[in-house]
Amino acid sequence: MIDLSNVSKTFNLHNQGGAVIEVLSNVSLSVAAGECVALTGASGAGKSTLMRMIYGNYLTHSGEIRIGGVDLVQAEPRDVITLRREVLGYVSQFLRVVPRVPTLEVVAEPLRALGASVETAEARARALLSQLNISEPLWHLSPTTFSGGEQQRVNIARRFAHAYPAMLLDEPTASLDAANRDVVLTLIEEAKARGAAIIGIFHDEAARRRVCDREIDVSRFATGMAA
Repeated sequence: MIDLSNVSKTFNLHNQGGAVIEVLSNVSLSVAAGECVALTGASGAGKSTLMRMIYGNYLTHSGEIRIGGVDLVQAEPRDVITLRREVLGYVSQFLRVVPRVPTLEVVAEPLRALGASVETAEARARALLSQLNISEPLWHLSPTTFSGGEQQRVNIARRFAHAYPAMLLDEPTASLDAANRDVVLTLIEEAKARGAAIIGIFHDEAARRRVCDREIDVSRFATGMAA
């Protein structure tokens, strides 16, 4: 479902005399349906950079990134948008939403974008918000007013509303208490059981042991070379 072949990334530092830094080189990995793979390595090794490349937020300078057979490196922008809407979900470390939109609508939006009825989408949103212990009086408020932990749970609910065939999880249990951490790990286990291919960054070793089938040390692809 997720297949990377000889992927490399460089950054051009125009404000540093045009220095070119090669961050990652020749990354190759595959993730099958129903498998969760953890990206590991020291801080600065390139884990989040690789995640953003797989999602298409960062330009890839060489190689192929195939999600469900679509090469994101060569895909047209409209195809990337379609892939994100239907196939590839991404739980980032930060919730980015339009201000003043109620939490219930924020969580229901991915299903609404796929054509689900308001009733169906909001029913799924209510179930997830309840499961993630977001109290009902908050559902009609904007999540921009919430605490960091509450925002993270809304972010997770939003991305688990639709059954994405592939998912990227960047520190999904960060800033969560033990009870909500357990809920999130259960959601990941359920996604694996239905066949989702998942790549995650988990600094929580216990969480990694529970949901990940194997680990890939990104440090072995990191170069940090400047030219």
